[in-house]
Amino acid sequence: MFQTFDVTARPEQGPPRLRALRLEMAAKGLDGFLVPRADAHQGEYVASRDARLAWLTGFTGSAGFCAVLAEHAGIFVDGRYRTQVKAQVADIFTPVPWPDVRLADWLREKLPLGGKVGFDPWLHTRGEIAQARKALEGSGITLAASENLVDRIWTDQPPPPMHPVRPHPIEYAGETADSKRARLAETLRDSGHRAAVLTLPDSIMWLLNIRGSDIPRNPVAHGFAILHDDGQVDLFMASQKLSDLGSPLGDGVTVHAPDALLPVLGQLPKPVRIDNTTVPERIAQALGDRAVQGDDPCALPKARKNPAEIAGSVAVHLRDGAAVVETLAWLDAQPPGSVTEIDVVCALEERRRADPALRDISFETIAGTGANGAIMHYRVTTDTDTLLRDGDLLVLDSGGQYLDGTTDITRTIAIGTPGAEERTAFTRVLQGMIAMSRLRWPKGLAGRDIEAVGRMPLWLAGQDFNHGLGHGVGAYLSVHEGPQRLSRTSHVPLEPGMILSNEPGYYREGAFGIRIENLLVVEPAPDLPGGDPERAMLAWRTLTFAPIDRRLIRGEMLTEPERDWLNAYHRTVAEQIAPRLGDNARNWLTAATAPI
Repeated sequence: MFQTFDVTARPEQGPPRLRALRLEMAAKGLDGFLVPRADAHQGEYVASRDARLAWLTGFTGSAGFCAVLAEHAGIFVDGRYRTQVKAQVADIFTPVPWPDVRLADWLREKLPLGGKVGFDPWLHTRGEIAQARKALEGSGITLAASENLVDRIWTDQPPPPMHPVRPHPIEYAGETADSKRARLAETLRDSGHRAAVLTLPDSIMWLLNIRGSDIPRNPVAHGFAILHDDGQVDLFMASQKLSDLGSPLGDGVTVHAPDALLPVLGQLPKPVRIDNTTVPERIAQALGDRAVQGDDPCALPKARKNPAEIAGSVAVHLRDGAAVVETLAWLDAQPPGSVTEIDVVCALEERRRADPALRDISFETIAGTGANGAIMHYRVTTDTDTLLRDGDLLVLDSGGQYLDGTTDITRTIAIGTPGAEERTAFTRVLQGMIAMSRLRWPKGLAGRDIEAVGRMPLWLAGQDFNHGLGHGVGAYLSVHEGPQRLSRTSHVPLEPGMILSNEPGYYREGAFGIRIENLLVVEPAPDLPGGDPERAMLAWRTLTFAPIDRRLIRGEMLTEPERDWLNAYHRTVAEQIAPRLGDNARNWLTAATAPI
């Protein structure tokens, strides 16, 4: 399905590529240049053509950027990647803990006399550039829009992806594209906006009930769109992607070549809504004073799954859960030291691919044993492939893209006999996962308001983890979906129909990692005796069904309600998944779900 290219820099390639970039900077009169992970669509994942950060530095994480100066090259990564970046990049690149250290502060330190720092305006959002410019006021440092200097030195840069677009059937979408366009156009009229510019691929896919394959593991196609206040849509996408689609886009959708975007933007009547957190600076420049800030109109409607999408997610998690359980049963039968991380990845993906509704895995499967498990987004390669040895833990984080839904599940598995420290930490992580799963909360609260519940058992032990507690998940769309999140920075109120992950963890660098993850859907909470009937409450319904490794649980640490929740969950796992298994896996599941 995909044409992939190995573009990641090896350590020995970093120095010559960095030298070439600095020569281009000097020729353009620039004192620095920014190289982000992002592409022009601001999705989390990028095509090989847009993997500029990996090509230059070797870093393959899904977030971060590099700031290259004449004497310094800082690679800015958040807490998820601080172990990974040290293993991937040459020592000519200095890891910078971001967002603890802001770009503006770093530039002020490294360019005390001021200077001009270039950036590609297609790869940075309007909000990002505005924030950086404000933080640089008085420093003498300017940010200057520039052509992309990495593209000038990347002589064998892959071509843009041109994979076909497919219709997404109404039985899975649950609402026609015409209905979606009309519904969202009304929100534009209510806001007094004449149009909205859409750049996020999953927003465009959702709005038009189509799916693509320009990005491995993500069923999206690259393009831009303008939604008008009468429900008409201008779609800017290469025509060859649409050649197999037929004519299901409807009379209200006009297709243009991608290079027609800027001229059409120049003709739009004001005001035009753009989301400053996702729309590139170049588009904002083209609109000038006709642009007004507003959220992507697709974001919240897409996040609120309709009944058909929720039904699809429920069904797909049962089938996916059976594939996971079959793999766990197989793994448990292998003696310690007899299989590697790649063996586990292949075994799990083979079982998922037996489902005819599977279109792809939903991200690169994470199978990290021992110290590799402490790398939160570890991706095994033939160079790092490690045997699963007695006493180690295996973090297995994986998912599938099915026609009826997207899955994401993590289980931490004991190989042989686990140590006492690992069991204690695992039990605290489990307690956090259970606490969030049991939570009821007043309607109107956002992820930032409740996220601490899943961290509390670790906090009480002086421990924590450097990633959010949970992310949104799409309906046969991106496995990481906004705007809903369980994080300290999420201001978006949780609403019924939103699907999120619940994934606390703990990581001991150089030793082991632990993460447990289920997907949950927000629902109205059932009434309770003595509850306030005037106060609307929300709760979770668990979608993911696979056993949690009982060998890693210290039962004496669990409270009675925690034990009751775990035993009830395991009963449901056995009831729902066992009928879908072969005899060996069914027998294994019976033991794996026995009461604690």
